[in-house]
Amino acid sequence: MTAIHILRLICLVSLAGCTGDLIGGVAQPDPFDELERIQRDGPPRYTSRIHGCAKMRYQTLGNVLASRGVDLAATDELSAGRLYATGGLALGAANYAARVRENIEIGLATTAKVFDIYAQAAPEIIANLPNRPECQVGGVGAQLFDATNHCVADGVSCLIGVPATPAHLEICNQTVASAADVPTGKRLAVAVLAAAAHLCE
Repeated sequence: MTAIHILRLICLVSLAGCTGDLIGGVAQPDPFDELERIQRDGPPRYTSRIHGCAKMRYQTLGNVLASRGVDLAATDELSAGRLYATGGLALGAANYAARVRENIEIGLATTAKVFDIYAQAAPEIIANLPNRPECQVGGVGAQLFDATNHCVADGVSCLIGVPATPAHLEICNQTVASAADVPTGKRLAVAVLAAAAHLCE
């Protein structure tokens, strides 16, 4: 057998061993699993519309914070207003001088910064939410917590912008109860609910 015959034999054996499961070195999904997923969730063109979620724009986040009672003009270094004003880069704000548009994708830096802002804003939100016209019905403001430090559905609804579900209230109450102390628990509960609601979680 010559070298050419050996080379042909090796090529034929390697081609015969190919099952078609690998294309470009990447394993392909089972078509029946894909069919089941499409029947359950819908086609990708549909699911990308109903499950897609863009980042809240920088100015919109500022409007939401202000509408919940946060002072965006605060200059204290650790205030929520200051964190918002100086956190434009992490929040994906546009840099017009550099000709960079606003980033509309949610990234890790954005997620962390939004949570930090809400954690710092929580005391202001708890104190000011009942006085906000957006959170009043018939002149009566919605409280986030009752006298027994349990979360109130009307207050949580105003905070997150949609009607609060029992799951929201359960998460809120568990966060308050599991914290080292009640004020810290309230602060964390507000931050968790607001950040999750405004980050599509």
